[in-house]
Amino acid sequence: MYIPIKGMVCRHCIEAVERALEKAGVSGAEVSLGGAELPDKQSSDPQLMAKVDHELEAAGFQRITEAEAALVEKTKLIIIEHVRNAADCHLNLSACLSDHLHTDYSLISKIFSAREGRTIEKYAIAQRVEYVKELLSYRQLNITEIADQAGYSSVAHLSRQFKSVTGLTPSAFVKAALPRIPLNNV
Repeated sequence: MYIPIKGMVCRHCIEAVERALEKAGVSGAEVSLGGAELPDKQSSDPQLMAKVDHELEAAGFQRITEAEAALVEKTKLIIIEHVRNAADCHLNLSACLSDHLHTDYSLISKIFSAREGRTIEKYAIAQRVEYVKELLSYRQLNITEIADQAGYSSVAHLSRQFKSVTGLTPSAFVKAALPRIPLNNV
């Protein structure tokens, strides 16, 4: 049985969830971004699932039991994937979400905004800026290459959006060497 898990955004989250499931006594789980596939026999044990909930919460995660909450988490994961693979995706974000979730974008947007208190677009911008911050921190690409990799139409567009979100230009951010905000806080 697949259980969606709130707050999983990177490979470190996968490792943390694997440890939490092991600590709860689950064996043979296949963990991926957004959730875990548990053996049917184990997922039907209410005491074990209570332990799973406790260990996930202790690790900063939460099992999702509502359909709308699961949709929001899936939406977040698709947005993160879309942002990080902007150059490879030939769909705009709304089409990408509709395609992956097999749901009308207006419904996805309505549920997301109601549950998150912000629009999909604002969330996507925050994720995109976070990705740019990560690329800047590596200091391996110039700003033009970063703009291209992050899917910006120009360096000027990247700079404007970056400054509106962070209050700094990309070059000022690099000079300040500020720590990145984890994705689950964005």
